[in-house]
Amino acid sequence: MTSIDVFYQGEGIREIAHFEANREHSFAAIKIAIIEKHGLAKETLIYLEDHDEPVDESCLVGAHAGQSGIKAHLHRCRHVEVAVTFNGETVHHGFGPGTTVARVKTWAAEKKFGLTPQEAGEHVLQIAGTKDRPDPGTHLGTIASCPACKIAFDLVPNERVNG
Repeated sequence: MTSIDVFYQGEGIREIAHFEANREHSFAAIKIAIIEKHGLAKETLIYLEDHDEPVDESCLVGAHAGQSGIKAHLHRCRHVEVAVTFNGETVHHGFGPGTTVARVKTWAAEKKFGLTPQEAGEHVLQIAGTKDRPDPGTHLGTIASCPACKIAFDLVPNERVNG
């Protein structure tokens, strides 16, 4: 029986954690094990990375595994309301809690603010009112908590070191 690596983050789990699953495990079984391990609420849902809706928990893990396994997120929020501000303009959108900061940045910078991919590459998302710039692979749900289920970012120039 071949095992599948499940890498996950979740509400209150900012660092990437790991779970080894069998191909025949359902997402429900994985969710229960992770909830018990981290003491998460029973109403927690499981999302695949960059998906806006929870995964069907009756599905088998093997049906969704890629070369590097599965990237998942566990959270009570169904959606995270995101606000991104750039040059005095703010845009809003609801994303699944397993959505990466990189996906939000691409949506805001290129689709909403009209930056080219090159211009967007020179900017980063910074949590509004802080100096915290989450890594591009960070899931929104790790920085947005329930019941608020929202996060605000500023799209700011990336600091360059000249030397």
